[in-house]
Amino acid sequence: MKVKLIVEGGAMKPGPAVSQQLGPLGINLGKIISDVNTATSGFNGMNVPVEIDVDTKTKTFTIKVFSPSVAELIKKELKLEKGSGEAGKFKVGNIALERIISIAKTKLPSLLAKDLKSAVKLVVGTCVSLGILVDNKEAKEIEKDIDAGKYEKEISKEITEVPAQKAKELEAHFATVKARQEKEKKAIEEAKVAEEAAKAAAATVAATTPGAAPAAGATPAAGTATATPVAAPAAGKEAAKAAAKPTKK
Repeated sequence: MKVKLIVEGGAMKPGPAVSQQLGPLGINLGKIISDVNTATSGFNGMNVPVEIDVDTKTKTFTIKVFSPSVAELIKKELKLEKGSGEAGKFKVGNIALERIISIAKTKLPSLLAKDLKSAVKLVVGTCVSLGILVDNKEAKEIEKDIDAGKYEKEISKEITEVPAQKAKELEAHFATVKARQEKEKKAIEEAKVAEEAAKAAAATVAATTPGAAPAAGATPAAGTATATPVAAPAAGKEAAKAAAKPTKK
């Protein structure tokens, strides 16, 4: 029987998912966890797909470890815990195309790509969703550059090592990007605080000024009465008209 799991490399722990799938098979869970951690120790900190093939008669098992996902490999390369929550606006890293080629080579056998160039484009596409720059540029721009043949030399020669000078330039560029993003985030937060303060102030004025209409979006304070015009009774109007007519003699 084959059981497929996603585990943290080198740090698999007993839990409901493991117990539910492996417990009924009557095998030593402690032994399996220990062997899986040994087999995945090279992928520390990453989510790794594993397949455990259990012989229910002999209670023996074999472990097959698969390569982590493209996203996991990219995050490992940049030492990231997660991607950007707003990939189109804020970036979380800057990766060299050479490292993209390295990841593409690793994943090529399991990707739906006809060749390395196609695999590189798929990896760059993952950078788009994670909010990661490639060679100081938006990943979408790099995809266009690949189609235009700009990186034909690097891809055809399978260059995976990043020159030291280029690595420094990428780091310096992202430091600038990160500083700018921090300013933008701070400005957005300050604008939100100011907007909330303005609403609160308007609500206070409306609550303390008799007859003042509530500010847009503000809720009238509890206990504040709002005056409703009362129409004059129709009978009263008719009586007034009758009194105004002269009396015939």
